[in-house]
Amino acid sequence: MKRKLMLLMTCLMIGIGLVNAQISKVTGNVTSEEDGLPVVGASVLVKGTTVGTVTDIDGNFTLTNVPSSAGTLVISFIGMQSQEVKIKPIVKVVMKSDAEQLDEVMVVAYGTAKKSAFTGSASTIKNEKITSRQTSNVTNALAGQVAGVQTTSSTGQPGKDATVRIRGIGSISASNTPLYVVDGVPYDGEISAINTSDIESMTVLKDAASNALYGARGANGVILITTKRGKTGDARVTFDAKWGVNKRGVPSYETVQDPGKFYEMAYSAIYNGDLKKYAAAGDLASANAYANQAMLSSSYLGYQVFTVPNGEQLIGMDGKLNPNATLGYSDGTYYYRPDNWSDELFENNMRQEYNLSVSGATEKMNYYMSAGYLDDQGIVPNSGFQRYSARLKADYQVKPWLKLGGNVSFTHYDSREQDTEGGTSNANAFYAANIMGAIYPMYIRDAEGNIMTDERGYKRYDYGSDTNFSRDNVIPNANPLASYMLDMMRYSGDVISGKWFADIDIWGGIKAKVNIGIDANNVRYTNMVNPYYGQYSETSGVGGIVSVASQRTFSTNQQYLLTYNKTFNNVHNLDVLAGYENYNYKYQYLYGSREKIYNPDVPELNNGILNQNNSSYTNNYATEGWLFRVQYDYDGKYFVSGSYRRDASSVFHPDNRWGNFWSIGAGWLMNKESFLENQTWIDMLKFKISYGLQGNDNLMYEGGLYRNYYPYMDQYTLSNSNSDFATSLYYKGNPEITWETSHSFNTGFDFTFWGGKLSGTVEYFSRKTTDMLYFKPVSPSMGYSRFPENVGSMINRGVELDLNSNIFSTKDFTWDVNFNLTHFKNEVLKLAPDLNGQLIDGSRIYREGESMYQLYLPKYVGVDPETGQSQWALLEPNEAGETVTTSYTEASSNRFATGDILPKVYGGFGTSLTFKGFDFSIAFAYQLGGRILDYTYQSLMSTDAQGSAWHVDMLKAWTPENKNTDVPRMNVQDLYTSSLTDRWLTSSDYLSLQNITFGYTLPKSLTRKIKVEGIRLYFVADNVALLTARKGFDPRQGYVAADNVYSPIRTISGGISLNF
Repeated sequence: MKRKLMLLMTCLMIGIGLVNAQISKVTGNVTSEEDGLPVVGASVLVKGTTVGTVTDIDGNFTLTNVPSSAGTLVISFIGMQSQEVKIKPIVKVVMKSDAEQLDEVMVVAYGTAKKSAFTGSASTIKNEKITSRQTSNVTNALAGQVAGVQTTSSTGQPGKDATVRIRGIGSISASNTPLYVVDGVPYDGEISAINTSDIESMTVLKDAASNALYGARGANGVILITTKRGKTGDARVTFDAKWGVNKRGVPSYETVQDPGKFYEMAYSAIYNGDLKKYAAAGDLASANAYANQAMLSSSYLGYQVFTVPNGEQLIGMDGKLNPNATLGYSDGTYYYRPDNWSDELFENNMRQEYNLSVSGATEKMNYYMSAGYLDDQGIVPNSGFQRYSARLKADYQVKPWLKLGGNVSFTHYDSREQDTEGGTSNANAFYAANIMGAIYPMYIRDAEGNIMTDERGYKRYDYGSDTNFSRDNVIPNANPLASYMLDMMRYSGDVISGKWFADIDIWGGIKAKVNIGIDANNVRYTNMVNPYYGQYSETSGVGGIVSVASQRTFSTNQQYLLTYNKTFNNVHNLDVLAGYENYNYKYQYLYGSREKIYNPDVPELNNGILNQNNSSYTNNYATEGWLFRVQYDYDGKYFVSGSYRRDASSVFHPDNRWGNFWSIGAGWLMNKESFLENQTWIDMLKFKISYGLQGNDNLMYEGGLYRNYYPYMDQYTLSNSNSDFATSLYYKGNPEITWETSHSFNTGFDFTFWGGKLSGTVEYFSRKTTDMLYFKPVSPSMGYSRFPENVGSMINRGVELDLNSNIFSTKDFTWDVNFNLTHFKNEVLKLAPDLNGQLIDGSRIYREGESMYQLYLPKYVGVDPETGQSQWALLEPNEAGETVTTSYTEASSNRFATGDILPKVYGGFGTSLTFKGFDFSIAFAYQLGGRILDYTYQSLMSTDAQGSAWHVDMLKAWTPENKNTDVPRMNVQDLYTSSLTDRWLTSSDYLSLQNITFGYTLPKSLTRKIKVEGIRLYFVADNVALLTARKGFDPRQGYVAADNVYSPIRTISGGISLNF
């Protein structure tokens, strides 16, 4: 019996051992329910232990040391629902996506927050929408993407920033630019230095509850840029390359292109002017002869490009081109024929971009490394933008209580600029393409019609002064193409940005965080004007100009934060933040120029010998602030938040430097209430409300281009007066000015319905600015023209709607639609008491109770049907009892307020689809209900006959046979026909097709055979089409006026993305 018992126990132990042996090793496979493909890098952990692994490239995993007591595996992956499965020798797991989990945490001021607990207003743009836009500056990717965000761009030149406005205009003379924050630390480098492929997301903070903690620098909203991190699992290598073509995105205006018709119109204007009174005396032959002679003189067109038989006039008595005229004219030395300036000035060019990244993560370490190259060539010769970028971002859990991390980026860029931002600059190709009359040559040709070259082998460009004809009135003594080919205008920069942090877990929910940020930006500008031709040539006595400028900015930002997070009784959640922030900024500028250059290929100061000019200066700026925030929620249902910041700014007098800013907010997750629990179609419904104060210290100099760092101080220029010092006041300071304060109110609903089929936000906002910083005009007799003051208040009120719909979603097919809309109204509430409710500043007028954006202009009321003269309205009848006048001088004394010219509605919409491996998306931006001055159209509607192009609308000009028109007669004596009036206000409505993307991702079953995790081929087009009130007109340039600036670039590219 004893032997049998021992045998039984032995068998039992062997059996137990066999069982343990069977489960000590577990193998399995993890796939995605969405596409059936393996999930690479999923975490597999034995519950209750530290035993775990991650899935390989095929989704497989193996655990060899599973404890005998273990019974459950926990499988997790970012963006998918975690699962617990029973331990078996072979495990098969199918993971479901978790969209709610992806959206659960969002980046906010000084950290992150659960989306459901956030009481402020913010919108997030994911990486896919950012990288789909082919832009060298990420600000250009915001157009139409976010409710409440409006972008304008005064230039489409590669590398240039867009102007971003969040929820309207908060100031008259202070900056309206938002603050950019990269990975938690304010950023001072060039925005164009940030490689868009490094960006994980961008979050726009719009109200005081979300950005009041940034104090002085966050008054105009905050844009948080979060760069990419590594993901758990094996290292991932990603390579993306795209090649494309840059084209002009907005065409030239429709102008009269026929040289014969152009001459006829110029003749008509001169003939109708009847300067010698021949027509009035009935001597029509002399009138015809004089008009022909005057037209070809340097007082008017100055050029003849038709050959006519001897003794005949170019334009006949009937006002038509001589039928015997032939295009092309030779004076024996030169041959003249018109060129198409647009064709000569603009060119299609290449765009190429390459990005490589390596990333990964372990239990203790997370890393991301990247390198990128961009060559974005411009659409005018010798313009473009090149960028070399690199980034290293990593963090390491040194101790259980200490994590250290850093994010360092370096960017070098070269920009080959051209003068395309001055609306009427003689070197501006876009101005020339629009304004140059249809008769003018681009090149100088010899008597046989061949383009001439000089002794250096350069083409001879027609400057309008180097032949026997003279172009004195339209782009005189200049040629933009020659400037682009012979002159040099470029800048290069190096941007180093470093962020370092330390997270310290102190005790019991108390943590400390230290953030240190350093930005260093060095830019060198070089400009050289050739010594051979143009207004600075040797023959003009200058001999060329070379100028060099260097700009250096260096800033440090230090944040010392304490946080406390605790949950009490499982329902009371408390989150407290307290901290101190210090910011220092230094700007240094050095400039030098010389004339009479020796070698036109050496853009250095030592290459010039005359008229040396130099200057330098330094600006310093600093802020510091103490900050505090508390957030509380009860059971994830009721949320309350409050923040306070006390800030000081160096731009104010020491007595006025400190300001106090705060915010409060509340949220209510209504879907958790019992009265909505049974409404299964409501996934999430949250009500939120907030109010707060923020300060703005960013006062600009007059004109709004440069910041004034010392506005409370008188500022002087120093000059030489007979070897002694002489000073002159150029800025009158005001020691009493202080913070401009923004009062922000926001309320609305966040919602998700029908299982995520419809989600979005609807909000009402009010942004009131008090103590507005403004340069008030004063009497010149005071010795200065303007004086900075805190004057009055202004408010922006509006609504925002942001909708997202997942219309269809299956394993093989998805269809999503998005739409956003913003409506706001601006109103000046109060001006300084001595202004009596109204301030006139040039062509702008500010009135209490009305929009800040309205103009003060003569009112155009069409033409006199009997004479064809322009007519303008009078405020009240004149002495003759007339309510209209043909005198522009009289009209200038009877100006009218135009009313609000801001758009009433703006936003964007788009859709995206996926089918099996294919993906397609399209995005639009729009604007409705506003008006803007069209300066280019104004210049094309002149009757001065001095060589400027004419818009085709001039073909509708008044004649005795065509009295039913609003276009005045052609008459050179009507000097004010194209003067500034409300006639040039044009609808700023537009619809822009921003982006089209089409791609195909190859099946992983194919790519893995060549050891590649994923391959995607794609086609992408940006700035595809623009619909506006007038061909060539682009209302996206600004809020008041559109002019001849660098056109937005249409880019069409193909690319490939590889994942390893």
